[in-house]
Amino acid sequence: MFSMKSILTVFFILFSFESYGKQATDWQLSFQNPATDLMGSVVGLHNIILVVMTLVTLFVLFLLFYVSYRFSAKRNPIPSTTTHNTVVEVLWTAIPIVILVILAIPSFKLLYQQEKSEKYDMTIKVIGHQWYWEYEYPDHGNFYYESYMVQDQDLEDGDLRLLTVDNPLVIPANKNIQILITAGDVLHSWAVPSMGLKTDAVPGRLNETWVNVTEPGVYRGQCSEICGSGHGFMPVVVKVLPEREFMAWANEAKNNYAINEEIENNVFEDEIVISQNNLLQLEENNL
Repeated sequence: MFSMKSILTVFFILFSFESYGKQATDWQLSFQNPATDLMGSVVGLHNIILVVMTLVTLFVLFLLFYVSYRFSAKRNPIPSTTTHNTVVEVLWTAIPIVILVILAIPSFKLLYQQEKSEKYDMTIKVIGHQWYWEYEYPDHGNFYYESYMVQDQDLEDGDLRLLTVDNPLVIPANKNIQILITAGDVLHSWAVPSMGLKTDAVPGRLNETWVNVTEPGVYRGQCSEICGSGHGFMPVVVKVLPEREFMAWANEAKNNYAINEEIENNVFEDEIVISQNNLLQLEENNL
């Protein structure tokens, strides 16, 4: 027989946030470790609602057993002819309404907090494509890059299958980051469970969310809207760095990914010169 101590140990291991880290794990039964204060609030509200649901379910179950016993044919050979009870009917209507209203207050408050922040330190734009993500940094040189899933044959030791990309989204820790999300083809959904983020990417529409991650690390998610045959191969990987490391990365990424206007202008001028030369040659040939 299993002891109570061993049962409790297994329970706390299965339901402990710390045991799950920053991505989904085998046999996971609870949420991932919250990476943001908002996700911590989501987990807290979930736990409150779970307790209320459990109490209501147990109460209803008790009533079912009580009614089955108290008003069974054996105990009541002559059945009651009562069809209405005004007090009971008012109670079973009013009490659920009161419970729902009480739960709605923190729910609406949390929804409002998730919508937007009063102040942002930077903005990032996320664009969903079939079947990869594109990330833009308008506040750090206006560069962008694309993020594709790493194929099985290219995985290295420690990489997670279906959850590893070549270019993760990089953001600084402890900063309010506005995230603008859209799509270039079909519906997608940019989701990172440990951050409490799941926002639809809709073509022609710009949706908004925000995040403030307190702990540096690598956080993982996936596209959460069926978007075609490659839907299951659109992982989201967010790499959170300390601010100084992020600025160093941004300066390097600006050189690697940014569009160089001088080069564009030179190319454009060269194309004009080539076109003019071609026109001159055609005129000479006609003459």
